[in-house]
Amino acid sequence: MPEPFLRHTGLAARLMRDNIDTDQIIPSREMKTVSRDGLSDGLFAGWRYLKPGTRDIDPDFVLNQPEQAGTTILISGQNFGCGSSREHAVWALKEFGIRAVVAESFGEIFHGNCLRNGILPISLSHEVMAPIVETPEPISLTIDLVQQSLACEQIADWSARFDIDDFAKRLLTEGLDPISLTLKEEAHIHAFLSRDAGDRPWIYSAG
Repeated sequence: MPEPFLRHTGLAARLMRDNIDTDQIIPSREMKTVSRDGLSDGLFAGWRYLKPGTRDIDPDFVLNQPEQAGTTILISGQNFGCGSSREHAVWALKEFGIRAVVAESFGEIFHGNCLRNGILPISLSHEVMAPIVETPEPISLTIDLVQQSLACEQIADWSARFDIDDFAKRLLTEGLDPISLTLKEEAHIHAFLSRDAGDRPWIYSAG
């Protein structure tokens, strides 16, 4: 189950490109397993490493810079996570330690995959994001999901509010995915099945 998300303060990395797709988040050559583990090394592999298939670090890429060590929040542009529906993109971000992505907009399927895996996708306009994008120093953001607000430690007069629907907010604050949400009703499910087996035993016959 995802870790509940209530309030988080973390170092933010600015990756200010539009239309970052799921193949850029994790190239297909990096998806060598069907499990959720072992994917973080392949995160942004086309940008983090100097040559495809190697692990030779590109020192110019933002997540490789020493001052960004321990990044837990990404800031990006429009249509982040567009492209294919591969859930591996979100799994790689999560294993790397990313708890939230702040962007102008998101690919729809990627947005849903974030919510179901405990990553908070926050949409903010270009104008609202400008102060945290343009400041030259590394920044830390505090995200309060209950209050639906952000603040920046380095920019005292900057704050923002974001929208999130009630269902998505519940998934994140309670640390639920759709399966665990269903299992919260396990007692009612078993009670129904017991009653239904008594009313319609032929449905449950082994033969």
